[in-house]
Formats: sequence, structure tokens, C-alpha cells
Amino acid sequence: MSKAEIIQTVKKEGIKFIQMQFTDILGTVKNVTIPATKIEKALDEGVFFDGSSVLGYATIEESDMRLMPDPDTFVIIPWLQDNLKTARMVCDVYDHEGNLFEGDPRAALKRQLEKAKKKGWIFNTAPEYEFFLLMLDDQGLPTTRPSDSGGYFDLMRDRGDIIRKEIVNYLNLMGFDVEASHHEVAPGQHEIDLMYADAMTSADRVAMMKYVTKNIAYRHGLYATFMPKPIYGVNGSGMHVHQSLMTPDGKNVFYDSKGLYKLSKQALYFIGGLLKYAKETCAILASSVNSYKRLVPGYEAPVYISWANRNRSAYIRVPAGRESHTRIELRNPDPAGNPYLQFTVMLAAGLKGIEDKVEPPEPVEKDIYHLSAEEREALGIESLPENLGQALDHMRRSELIREALGEHLFKHFIHVKEKEWQSYRAHVSDWEHKFLLPAL
Repeated sequence: MSKAEIIQTVKKEGIKFIQMQFTDILGTVKNVTIPATKIEKALDEGVFFDGSSVLGYATIEESDMRLMPDPDTFVIIPWLQDNLKTARMVCDVYDHEGNLFEGDPRAALKRQLEKAKKKGWIFNTAPEYEFFLLMLDDQGLPTTRPSDSGGYFDLMRDRGDIIRKEIVNYLNLMGFDVEASHHEVAPGQHEIDLMYADAMTSADRVAMMKYVTKNIAYRHGLYATFMPKPIYGVNGSGMHVHQSLMTPDGKNVFYDSKGLYKLSKQALYFIGGLLKYAKETCAILASSVNSYKRLVPGYEAPVYISWANRNRSAYIRVPAGRESHTRIELRNPDPAGNPYLQFTVMLAAGLKGIEDKVEPPEPVEKDIYHLSAEEREALGIESLPENLGQALDHMRRSELIREALGEHLFKHFIHVKEKEWQSYRAHVSDWEHKFLLPAL
């Protein structure tokens, strides 16, 4: 939308407030709300804020920052009406000198997308978001009790059916184009799939989808969590990301009718890059200590670095669709991460694979979980990092990730996550009390 169209819409729709949204380094949505009467000034001059109070942003000495709204992200929030009628815009962050702030996660994705654009490509993504709906206790705090006893594609035991429909309805009203939703494998677990969009639009939508999901769940007396593994012994929540490169005229770069598996050389090299840099990207794609409770054998989550056409235990799967539907599905990201950074490192690894012509190994169609260590070694199948500490070690040594994120994001992300890892390492858990205290 143009500036004039936004101002006209605000007046016509009787909008009272505008939420100026951005994310911190971990992907948490942050917000400054302005009266709708200030919209023209905000579009022209931005909105100033204190960046030193935002995780991973700036020091007190360089804290004056400015939010510049992206007009293309203007949407009306459907459930806030009458005197509270509200719209939102996603913002780019500028530093105190008026430059695009290099610590803004959205800026990192913008830089990487520009690299693809120079090659004549648009990077499209379609994330499949999984989450749990949990019961609240008497104080309104989340418990680990799931909201229902349903399983995969269940309906009769699915307490979240109405909630999902309400979320999907609101997302569609905002123009987000939801493809499908359903109950997932574990009790209280759900999935909402967004349609393809360019990666920036997709990341903007993901941040808003989390906000919508948590709000609607709370209105129904439940708590929505994107924690990868909130409940022991059941499947965790992932964020499988379907991705492809397209030309501006709509040609799918990954398709070749005469290529191996009907995939183009670019597609195979892109897969090669994702595989080659899987350990280095893992701290961004699976960014919590809890992420690695999901990435264990036996729960359909990828543990081993391989690719396949059908095998769902692989790190990368190439779904059946071809021609315009040709795509790659990356299976280790989870919904707790920052979508801007996640899409940034996916694209960086894929483009590096194309640039260096990284040939992927043969696809592995066997169930890798049932292979012995010797069989995996013979096939050249390596494992993802087993914990956040290992993932951070690989990231520290990665020139690819340092370049893709930029020095500020690279250093601050490692600093924040190292503190998380060290705190987690030092914590004495209930498991240790139960099994070790009586025995040692």
C-alpha cells in the first residue's frame, strides 16, 4: 500500500491505534503503539525508541533508534474493534546515525534476499507451524497438561478445532493465505500451514501468526506454546520449511524435466549447501536448549544429516510435486526461533551450495533411525549437534554464518545463547534428583 492509501484506510475504517512491530534477536515480537492520528508523521519520520532495552540491540551509548514502518505490511487486527480498532505494520530499525541497523534481524534477511535478487531469484518459503495448546492453572499460568487427548488428524477428541478455525479465520482476514490446519500427533498439539510467499513476507507473517495464536488461545482459557518439546515422551513441535527459488516471471529454478529426480542442478547444489552447513546453521534453526529434546531419534524429528525424496526421517525431504511445485523441505527448524534469522541462514547455505557447486550425496530412502552406527558411517551420514553447546561451537567457527548475519548479530546471538547454555548446564534437574540422588 502507498502512504496515501494507508492514511485513507485508517480514516475510512475508523482505526484508532497503530502497532509498530519489530522483533528482538530471539524473534520475540516487540511493539510501540501510536494513536492513529500520528500515522502520517510515523510514515514520514518513523518512531523513536530506546534500543538499549531490547535484547541483542544496542548499548546505552548508542540507544537512540528509529522504527520505519514498511507500508506493505499494513493489516487491520480483526479482533480489536470499536474504540480499540487497531492496525499493525512491521518496521525496519535504523540506528542513531540514520543507517539501517545491522543488528535488526529483518535487515539480515533483507541483505541475503538482495544477494539472491542479484542472481535473478526470489526466495520463497512456506513454513508448517506446530504448537501445543496447554491447560492453565488456578493462577492463570501454563501447565504441561495438554488441552485434549487427540492424535494425528483427529476431530472428535480435538478441543482445539474451534480455536484453530478462529486463528485461521483471523489470519485469512489479514491476507495471510493459510493452506491448511489440523491436529498433530501428540495430545494438545496442532499445526497451521502458511502458503508460499517470498521469505520476507513469510517471516513477517510468522511473527504475527505467533501473536494471533497466543491471543486467541488465551481468550479460550488455554495457553499456546511454540516450545519445541514441552512434554516428555511425545512428539515435539517443529517448523518444517518448504522453500524454492523462483524467477520474477514465475519460473521455478529448482525444476528440470530432464534432471535427476526432475531437479535442476541449482536445486541439487542448494540441497548440497544445506547439508554441508547443517551443523553450522543448527544453532539458529534450533536455537533453544529445549530444541535438542525434540531432535532425538524416535519422534519423526531429523537427527541425521541426509536427504531423501520420501523418507521423513531425513534432514531434507523433496516432496512429490514438480514443475511449479518443486520444492525442498528442511525439517530441523523449530517454531521457537527467529524466522528472519532462520530464513537468512537457510538461504545463505543454499546459495553457497550453488556458488560452490556442492554435489549432494545419494538420497537415503531407508529409515535412518533403524540403521546401526556402522551402517550410517558406511553411508557417510553424520549427526546434527546433540545440544545447544555443540551447535554454538560449530556456529562460532562458521564464516558463512558470520557473513550472513553480520558481525553485530553474530556476536550478540552467541553471547545470549551462551548464557542460556551455561545456565542450563549448571541447573540440577528433577531427573537427577529422582535417579541419582538415591543412588550416589
